[in-house]
Amino acid sequence: MSAVEAVVILLAGVGAGAINAVVGSGTLVTFPTLVAFGYPPQVATMSNAIGLVAGSASGTWGYRRELRGQGRRLLRQAPASFLGALIGAWLLLHLPPSVFEAIVPVLLIVALVLLVAQPRIQTWVRSRSDVAGRAAAGITRTRMAVLTLATFAVGVYGGYFTAAQGILLMAAMGVILPESMQRMNAAKNLLSLIVNVVAAVAFTVVAYDRISWSAAGLIAAGSVVGGFLGARYGRRLSPAALRAVIVVVGIVGLWRLLA
Repeated sequence: MSAVEAVVILLAGVGAGAINAVVGSGTLVTFPTLVAFGYPPQVATMSNAIGLVAGSASGTWGYRRELRGQGRRLLRQAPASFLGALIGAWLLLHLPPSVFEAIVPVLLIVALVLLVAQPRIQTWVRSRSDVAGRAAAGITRTRMAVLTLATFAVGVYGGYFTAAQGILLMAAMGVILPESMQRMNAAKNLLSLIVNVVAAVAFTVVAYDRISWSAAGLIAAGSVVGGFLGARYGRRLSPAALRAVIVVVGIVGLWRLLA
């Protein structure tokens, strides 16, 4: 790995950690970056998942105040994320690399479309959110079951390919929960952390020799800093500028995959 490559991957980790804390699509920075440097898609996905655990943890810690009062619901959502991530990671490890290489461009395109559509998604979610930020302890059993199932499905997606899982979670919770945006974002960070930890452990145990530990380490170091910065200053950044950068990097990675 050259010095230039190392610096770029480190900076991509910083950006991904910050973006994950406030948006939830930082993988669209680190994954295409690794692919653009010639890492195979499966190697890039596993190395990226391991590297971003640290950033997810720092982002979750930064939003810890908004997690208060959500414990009862998260005790149901967390196992769903855990189980979904196990299945998603199993699929990535057991399906042939050719299947992943064929499907990942589609997933990347879907993730980029979701990112471009994020302002509309957020507006829609916000319109369904309780402005006062009421606790969701009183939701019905049916709505809780639907939310748990949706959380599980996003966990499978996240365990297989992490990009934009945060956007999917925010959309699902926005439909079901009477919560404020910031409280849902805090829950999203925690659930995404669970998915990333499960996937990282699974990849480490089963595919240790297929992981680029140098790339994972650089992403981890950068994402820790980025997670704290995102939690503290992320709301001051221009969402449009962030999306534009991510889309450009994503298109470069997509081109590299298809080429």
